[in-house]
Amino acid sequence: MARRAEPSGVTLNSSDASIIKGMLGRGDRQHDIAAWFGVNGGRIAEIATGAKFPGACPAPAEDLPPRGPYLSGREAQQLVLSLMAGGR
Repeated sequence: MARRAEPSGVTLNSSDASIIKGMLGRGDRQHDIAAWFGVNGGRIAEIATGAKFPGACPAPAEDLPPRGPYLSGREAQQLVLSLMAGGR
């Protein structure tokens, strides 16, 4: 029988929801937003549809992170290893 992975422990709050709504309004892909926050895309969809945090207002453009796509886990690991090796 297959075992489920342990939960990540990452939770979104109303401040995150405001940023997510701002990113959605800017036209960011839900996949990229999920990657930025480190959550499953379903969590972004819940906010997009109003199922979660329906009263959160979109954050202004100056409070949003840069547009994606963002580094993959593999790319991030390679970057960290390179930095730890002193850029050799």
